[in-house]
Amino acid sequence: MIKQILATLVVLISCNAAAADALHRNPDQPANAANMMTFGRTSVPIGAYSYCERYAARCRYRKLKEKETLTRQAWDMIVKVNYTVNRSVEPMTDREIFGVEERWELPGNVGDCEDYVLEKKRRLTKLGIAPGAMRVTVVFDADNGGHAVLTVVTDRGDFILDNNNDKVKRWQDAELTYLKRQSPGDLTRWESLKSS
Repeated sequence: MIKQILATLVVLISCNAAAADALHRNPDQPANAANMMTFGRTSVPIGAYSYCERYAARCRYRKLKEKETLTRQAWDMIVKVNYTVNRSVEPMTDREIFGVEERWELPGNVGDCEDYVLEKKRRLTKLGIAPGAMRVTVVFDADNGGHAVLTVVTDRGDFILDNNNDKVKRWQDAELTYLKRQSPGDLTRWESLKSS
């Protein structure tokens, strides 16, 4: 009995420490919010802009359901797609693949962070996850490097799919600094995740 209590305390302390670290990196976000707060329109990342120039039909705005109802089936699909894409795409930079600094593309067997995001979004859409609930999100990673992840906005909170982590995490538990994300269903409009 005492061992179980101690084990529970260790888990709670480590979970609270992880959340505290992530929240410390994002002081503009409310600590107890299940979903991240947005702070108005902001600039479009150059990679998203040029992707939408090349593939206008993929970026065309549609009024879409903005939150996914997180059923057991939806959760299982999200977890499986995150793991499968992470394991099937080899990480390479745009410079190595295309000879340019920044280019967003659906990956073949190689890609960089935003390519993983686009592929996860494509697969989840095919499986029935609401496209408007999935948002490409620009962040700083744990090493303060520029990075992109997929945020799935649900009725139980925002969840992060990251090519650097096979585990899907609540936004508060990911060691990321959130900068901006696409508006619901629209890669040509972006919202700030910082108040200034």
